[in-house]
Amino acid sequence: MQTTEDQLSEVLYDANGPIVTLTLNRPEARNAFGAGVQAALAVRLEQVRSNPEVRVVILTGAGTAFCAGGDLKGMEERAKTDPGAVAEIGWHRQRALHELLGVLNDLEKVTIAAVNGPAMGLGCDLALCCDFVVAAPTARFSMSYIRRGLIPDGGGCNFLPRRVGLAKAKELIFTGRDVGAEEALKLGIADRLAGGDTMLAEVREWAQQFLGRSPIAIALAKIALNRTFERSLESTFDAGTAAQAICYTSEEHRRAVAAFFRGER
Repeated sequence: MQTTEDQLSEVLYDANGPIVTLTLNRPEARNAFGAGVQAALAVRLEQVRSNPEVRVVILTGAGTAFCAGGDLKGMEERAKTDPGAVAEIGWHRQRALHELLGVLNDLEKVTIAAVNGPAMGLGCDLALCCDFVVAAPTARFSMSYIRRGLIPDGGGCNFLPRRVGLAKAKELIFTGRDVGAEEALKLGIADRLAGGDTMLAEVREWAQQFLGRSPIAIALAKIALNRTFERSLESTFDAGTAAQAICYTSEEHRRAVAAFFRGER
């Protein structure tokens, strides 16, 4: 899909040194995830992926919502389409969506979802794609797909059980109920809470802890951790051996060892 300037405006890009903030920017639609957002986010992720200076990516929403989920107007149009055409179009749409979410999940940077309001359905999946989730007091999380007769198609069936356990994930997916910020922290959906007006400042300050660490070591550790539940211990050892061989030759490792012998932390 060719991305126009108007579509790019649906995901804002704000660089603050090595920390980039991507903001879903359809506040009038509660940042619903339509074709324009999807296309713009793909471009923005490629921008950060290809820039070695970027170390942390913060994903948030403009206005009062993080992301209201899939665009209901698109769902309404789909319902009017011939069922055979819906299946084919939906298949292509799903492949593109999953490719995008895979890029976000595997991004070789630290990713933080700053959930400033409701994260519903696909919006919840989008937050859970990130390494960390920070919730404002107004944050609400819901696997709301079931309310529309659907199942989570943005990775929630993978991400949610890893955070809350299988039985709790089933309960949240089968009911589609809302989870507030405090409960999200208790369940493990969110990793931290932040103030509403000060959320981005707090998240950026918290992100500083990652900046002094080796980017190649973080990237390789992230790859290993993202696949740890699917691997045997033996294959985890094998992957770790290959990754460590790369780390041994990195400048960050050499500098860190030299600093230790100089009495530095």
